[in-house]
Amino acid sequence: MTMVETDVLIVGSGPAGASAGLALSTYGVPNIMVTRYSRLADTPRAHITNQRTMEVLRDLGVEQDVIVKATPQHLMGNTVFCTAIAGEELGRLRSWGNEPLVQAAHELASPTRMCDMPQHLMEPVLVTAAVERGTRLRFDTEYLSHEQDADGVTATVRDRVRGDTYAIRAKYLIGADGGRSKVAEDAGLPMGGQMGVAGSINIVFDADLTKYVAHRPATLYWVLAPGATVGGIGAGLVRCVRPWNEWLIVWGYDVEGGPPDLTEEYALSVVRKLVGDDEIPVTIKSSSAWTVNEMYAEKYSSGRVFCAGDACHRHPPSNGLGSNTSIQDSYNLAWKLKLVLDGTASPSLLDTYSDERAPVGKQVVTRANQSIGETAPVFEALGGLSPQTPEQLWRNIAARKDATPEAEEQRERLREAIAFKAYEFNAHGVDLNQRYTSAAIVPDGTEDPGFARDPELHFQPSTRPGAKLPHAWISAGTRNLSTLDLGGQGRFTLITGIGGEPWAEAARIVGKELGLEIATAVIGPGQEYEDPYGDWARLREIGDSGALLVRPDNHVAFRRQDATGDVTAALSDALRQILGRG
Repeated sequence: MTMVETDVLIVGSGPAGASAGLALSTYGVPNIMVTRYSRLADTPRAHITNQRTMEVLRDLGVEQDVIVKATPQHLMGNTVFCTAIAGEELGRLRSWGNEPLVQAAHELASPTRMCDMPQHLMEPVLVTAAVERGTRLRFDTEYLSHEQDADGVTATVRDRVRGDTYAIRAKYLIGADGGRSKVAEDAGLPMGGQMGVAGSINIVFDADLTKYVAHRPATLYWVLAPGATVGGIGAGLVRCVRPWNEWLIVWGYDVEGGPPDLTEEYALSVVRKLVGDDEIPVTIKSSSAWTVNEMYAEKYSSGRVFCAGDACHRHPPSNGLGSNTSIQDSYNLAWKLKLVLDGTASPSLLDTYSDERAPVGKQVVTRANQSIGETAPVFEALGGLSPQTPEQLWRNIAARKDATPEAEEQRERLREAIAFKAYEFNAHGVDLNQRYTSAAIVPDGTEDPGFARDPELHFQPSTRPGAKLPHAWISAGTRNLSTLDLGGQGRFTLITGIGGEPWAEAARIVGKELGLEIATAVIGPGQEYEDPYGDWARLREIGDSGALLVRPDNHVAFRRQDATGDVTAALSDALRQILGRG
């Protein structure tokens, strides 16, 4: 067969594959991306883009490209529960960081803002930037199999246009080929959980619903309607794709009986039921069936084969975690591949990818499926879960308006059930509280203090090794920038303050010794970077002369409180451990 060679072969062009290509090409690593499809995503699919992902995209230089195309955070404002879009509203929850106290937490946590970026708009941004920076993209190219040896991976692929097969020889292979990943299967990755726990249908349609939604802007409108199923995503769901004309409905079906015949007439009947206004013109664009999964990989790699994205964590879209976790997987892996490929790090560094990301994937799968169950009490408060006639359901809904003790109790249950959905729609801690434990993190000997508040709802910044570098606004002359802007860019960064000059000198010496680029940033009055608000001093958890070593993915790898002792030896030992060069 014809043989094509590259450093990294990426199978899949979705969020995980596209961001892997983008990061690798940004770091100068040759890579080929193949996809069995003739195009990128043509339906909205994933859409919520959280702050951590926006930080990743900021570092990779495409944050502004996403902002231009995305629905901004303030238009995601609510989650609405109703009997139909044009029907009676049952309640709403300020969501996606738009609750005032949560909004303040978002402002303090990151230089970025979350947004709604549908996958059919996100993929072109990531792929275009990747190709511009060097990724070689091959459409209509189907992965068939792979074989490993001591020096690399040989994958066999089929050109779906010509019909012939050929080999791609790579030093490493990334399987980003989705929830039914053949790469993960061929690699024998151990999986926990199960597939196909419930069935759902996506219906994409155009309709101008401005008069019903513009006054209560939302990403999600949950509809309690006769015939809706609470299995799967829960009840009927109308999702805004583009305000306020493009929409996606999620409608459940009995997974045991199989999906219904997805005719245009069937799709239109579901749309009419959930919209509740038969006079509004509707154009059905597409419909498709899918299953809700609860499965996660217990290990993300086998030899020279790594998997990322839905290949490793398969779950419903609750909490909007799918594409976010996928992009963050690739961001974690790419810099490690780069350092191993250029000889700076030992291949053992790559073991830390699974060590760090597998626990995150498991948490995400658990959280997303748990959020489904937490929707039921909303409808239970209205008697919407028990089998009954539509007439009885409407009577139950109307009863909440009565001036009776029973109705008052019902109203209270409904309010509490909706408020509890903050664990899905305002789970700031799930988005940002990722703390890694691996050989690429050097403990500083301090005891883990845990979290002062609910770690799923609230982000708690920390500089403890393993945590993401906290954000604080600092200045450099007339420029304002985030502490996160000091790091990233594919290199390590050492951050210190006044009195920390020995650390800066140590970074120069150790960097030269290990052939490693280490940027240095001294923050303090009269230094290159200043802390005008004092925010960094309050967040850093070290003294002025202390030091933080930040990895290329902006996670803290090493921390010291001051500059006492042999700082050069301490930094050298830390980096040798991280790089596997002990």
